[in-house]
Amino acid sequence: MALKTFKPYTKSSRGTILVDRDGLWKGKPFKQLVSPKNSMKGRNNYGRITSINRAGGHKKMYRHVDFYRKKSDMTATVQRIEYDPNRSCYIMLVKFEDNSYFYYLAPQKIKVGDKIENGSKKEIKIGNCMPLQDIPVGIDIHNVEIQPGGGGKIARSAGTSVTISGLDGNYSLIKLTSGEVRRIDSRALATIGVLSNPDQKNIKIGKAGRSRWLGRRPHTRGVVKNPVDHPHGGGEGKSAGGRHPVSPKGQSAKGLKTRDNKRTDKYIVKRRNKRKDTK
Repeated sequence: MALKTFKPYTKSSRGTILVDRDGLWKGKPFKQLVSPKNSMKGRNNYGRITSINRAGGHKKMYRHVDFYRKKSDMTATVQRIEYDPNRSCYIMLVKFEDNSYFYYLAPQKIKVGDKIENGSKKEIKIGNCMPLQDIPVGIDIHNVEIQPGGGGKIARSAGTSVTISGLDGNYSLIKLTSGEVRRIDSRALATIGVLSNPDQKNIKIGKAGRSRWLGRRPHTRGVVKNPVDHPHGGGEGKSAGGRHPVSPKGQSAKGLKTRDNKRTDKYIVKRRNKRKDTK
């Protein structure tokens, strides 16, 4: 897929950059694998706003993507590659030999008609899913389980992948894109390849209306609010808030470590790389 630009007939089209989706399925999604998706508009089950600046958005159906890959030892054929409004990467519809259909995350370089398999000791081929213990060191993988049978949790967004950097007894050492190295049970499943749509990061929205289609409402900066409404508010004229940046609830917004899970600390071999200042 390539990027698509527009002639500057309007102010919004001047700066708009989108992903060209010409090669994707043009029709409706597979009816048996979709269901209505209710927009929560940033509210919890009590109707209280817990995630600010979210509402509206275009109507969409939820595609039931199989992150578990439980159907093993049977060949499936890629029927089509589709756009999914619920995630950044593309999805593919596969058909197994017993005429059952599933949605899977689509990796790069996979084409309609390709054959894929799930299970132990399969060919190291893009789209195949197998336990970590069967995958050689250095291979790009995605949709990695944290616990065996728990479904893929790691590397599920557009253009992402992780690699196996080594072995440690019954565990595989997984290097994440953040630089973190984590131990994961070698029986956990992972899929070969790098996920599709790597140009997602190069998109430029171009106009406020497109943000509204995505369910994003206008955002007001904290420093222009009153002290009663935000910790950064108040002050004479323009001010930087007078404190380190925080969320409206007072949670630190930059740099403060919030992880507090001693139970899984033993699985982290190396912490993620520190973010460099861009000053």
